[in-house]
Amino acid sequence: MATPTHADAPSRAPLKAGALAGLIAGAVFMMMEMGLVALTGDSPWGPPRMIAAIVMGEGVLPPPASFDLMVMMAAMAVHFLLSIVIGVGFAVVARRLGWIMAVAVGGAVGLALYVVNFYGMTAVFPWFAMARNTISIVSHLVFGLVLGLSFRALAK
Repeated sequence: MATPTHADAPSRAPLKAGALAGLIAGAVFMMMEMGLVALTGDSPWGPPRMIAAIVMGEGVLPPPASFDLMVMMAAMAVHFLLSIVIGVGFAVVARRLGWIMAVAVGGAVGLALYVVNFYGMTAVFPWFAMARNTISIVSHLVFGLVLGLSFRALAK
């Protein structure tokens, strides 16, 4: 029996592209979410506090929805870890998809994440229910679209 060689092993490049695409989509999502929330007159620090509460507990939820370095670090750690995991999972599904299908599937993933986060996860994190709104839907959709675009661009 022949020993498998490096050339026989499946490429990890799509998984790396998925992880990086997840980070890119996660960054776009967070900037968009915070920016859109600020445009409504609410504090842009509310969404990161909701994410940080996953690991820090409900005590970090607004009010006050002000900047706190530890809260922001916790929020970014959770958010970007989840973005990487989602990106790698997306890569497994999308590695053979063309541009249009990757973007379409990415958009569907973003909308599915919205449903999971704001309807499924509220059983564990009830504070997510207060963010069931157009901003969250659009931000999740854009996350998915950017994920698909970034993945295709990186997985050449």
